[in-house]
Amino acid sequence: MSSQHGRLRTPLARKEPMARPNPTLRQRRLGAELRRMREQAGFGGSQLGRAVGMNPAQVTQMESGKIGISVERLRTIAAACMCVNQPLIDALADIITEREKPGWWEEYRGTLATDFLEVAELEGHARRLSTYTITFVPGLLQTGAYASAVFSGSFPPLPRHEVDLRTAFRMLRQRIVRSGTTPYSAFIHEAALRMQFSGTKVLAEQLDSLIEDSERPGTSVRVVPFSVDALPSPSENFTYAEGPIPELDTAQMDTGPGCPLFDAPAHVAKFRAVLTQMATTALSEEESRDFIQSIKKEMESKHG
Repeated sequence: MSSQHGRLRTPLARKEPMARPNPTLRQRRLGAELRRMREQAGFGGSQLGRAVGMNPAQVTQMESGKIGISVERLRTIAAACMCVNQPLIDALADIITEREKPGWWEEYRGTLATDFLEVAELEGHARRLSTYTITFVPGLLQTGAYASAVFSGSFPPLPRHEVDLRTAFRMLRQRIVRSGTTPYSAFIHEAALRMQFSGTKVLAEQLDSLIEDSERPGTSVRVVPFSVDALPSPSENFTYAEGPIPELDTAQMDTGPGCPLFDAPAHVAKFRAVLTQMATTALSEEESRDFIQSIKKEMESKHG
């Protein structure tokens, strides 16, 4: 067989997608939902791979957000996993097809801890935000002086430039609430309203700002007073971010070691139930404004 006319051509090897070194929060969430889809179908990674033309390593990378997939591959995976939740499939397809410029928080990558960036990313893609705080005024409603005082109180102490950087980042995060584009509900325990991080002047200005913010369209501020017999669990500060569908809701908790995220259905349901209970125990918006004002007057009379 001549080399010119009889040579058999072998198909070109498919080029493997490049692994992402630092998948974003959204990319990891897409992978987590695909993993849940596979597990609900009772498939192992190898089984799914055989069904959709992927090797086990690719399945693992896809589920960790390290590699992307096309919308067509998503729908093939959904069909193989017998997923009939069309709203979920469509919402995941929207994540894949996002072609927006990187979020503003990406400018801080490499200078701030990843936890800070992921909180901003979570807020930036939420359809609605709710927070509960017991130790300080919510970050999305803090004044610059109050935020700086909170960061300055860290232990071990942070260097001044780090305090300034974190404060500036927190102020930028507030644009999503102050613009009115994302509805926001804040449940604040009375303890947080009385906690002083840098004297009465800073706290008084913060309480005035909180009252002003509570009157903004799209923002709700409600106080949980000491008189409430029992606190709903969990008692830690947390944020609840609603996605385009309930299955893509996410909760984020503030803890000493970091800011863990919760997206498993059981965890999300728990946080959602806590917020429902908060709504029945907290003061009304008008009562909360009066309550905050009374704390400010009481504090000023004691320390004035």
